[in-house]
Amino acid sequence: MLFLTGALPGERVTAQITARAKSYWRAQTVSVLAPSPDRVEPPWPLGAQTGAADWLHVAPAAARAAKAQVLRDQLSHGAGLRPDFEVEPLGDGSPLGWRTKIELVVDQAGRAGMHRSTSHVFEPLTDMPLAVPAIRALDIFSRRWQPGSRLVAVAPSAGKAFCVDDAAAQCRRRREVVRLAGQVYHYELAASGFWQSLRLAPEMLVTAVLEALRPTSGQRIWELYAGAGLFTLPLAAAGARVSAVEGARQAVKDLRGNLRRAGLELEEIEHASAAKALRSGFGRSGRDGARSASPVAVLLDPPRAGAGRAVSEALIAAAPRRLVYLSCEPSTLARDLGFWTAAGYRLTGLRAFDLFPGTHHVEALATLTR
Repeated sequence: MLFLTGALPGERVTAQITARAKSYWRAQTVSVLAPSPDRVEPPWPLGAQTGAADWLHVAPAAARAAKAQVLRDQLSHGAGLRPDFEVEPLGDGSPLGWRTKIELVVDQAGRAGMHRSTSHVFEPLTDMPLAVPAIRALDIFSRRWQPGSRLVAVAPSAGKAFCVDDAAAQCRRRREVVRLAGQVYHYELAASGFWQSLRLAPEMLVTAVLEALRPTSGQRIWELYAGAGLFTLPLAAAGARVSAVEGARQAVKDLRGNLRRAGLELEEIEHASAAKALRSGFGRSGRDGARSASPVAVLLDPPRAGAGRAVSEALIAAAPRRLVYLSCEPSTLARDLGFWTAAGYRLTGLRAFDLFPGTHHVEALATLTR
């Protein structure tokens, strides 16, 4: 099997083999002899070389169609599912000027840049066209930084853009505002903490999650991989009895602070991996110490590794009526949905979002009902 990067379906190219393994080879396109009509001139050639934006050579509409096909194939092969959906763009779908956070490395000469894809070769940068204008306006690439350090540049929705090195990233805070119909939520988290990179993504995802969960006052909801509380605050504000678990210590601290500033309380907050928390009786005790019933719904927003068998089996045993799963990796989403559909859950909704234009990544929101 050959994995070829930089080429589109139907094209004729010359390619260079970059890796050989027992069951597959990897190759990189060197030149295009017969281009696809979906090919465009990359607006930032270094995007593919550094891996920061590997699909800049694909027209945006064609890229969304390709992402939808990848997701369909994974769900079909991994879980026997064939849902009908399209990948939804955010804003105008432009691949440039959308990132509100970038991470860079510094070479021994103090220059900021990135490593080339799948290598340790350093590529100094003079600009970052993927970033929002506020980040591009910072004096990052003309400065000299501490050799060997890492940089985080952030353009929060509340306050000015800033850039810090890794020694100060945990100390610097970013403030975000998420505006929904009739409500505004305020968040504060570490500069190095996770937050959706596209400016429009938080509002779109929170709206989609609330539509899928349909939280009501008194409803018991478990939230796994809660982070700094992007979804937690709106769920708690809706009156739901939320139990949240998060594995990153700083994120738990940020979550507690965001809830406190909003005047909201949860049934439970546990600092642990999702699997460990579920093994230890997570979500079974309310604020008053009394043992609680199983949740009505569960929200999961795991990293690329997905939930996995242990978490999936624990959730199947808890028997919630609804599972809402936000995924950034089609293969692990398909694997996990396979566990749940085999246990009697039915896929009742699927939406996909182009949160990472100019790349091969796609975000999906799956709803399952028992």
